[in-house]
Amino acid sequence: MSGQAKKMPQPNGGIKCLVNTCHYYGTGDHCHADKIEVQSPNAQSTEMTDCATFLPE
Repeated sequence: MSGQAKKMPQPNGGIKCLVNTCHYYGTGDHCHADKIEVQSPNAQSTEMTDCATFLPE
């Protein structure tokens, strides 16, 4: 992903987020990032993935 995600005033409707310590978190488990990056090449399970967009509040 090129560049840091921008925080949108409205939630990104296709993304549900439960990480309430993230800068992009919105009430009701919504994500306000304009884009996300999920990492780990060759992941074999959910546990092997990581949200690279996470930014501490």
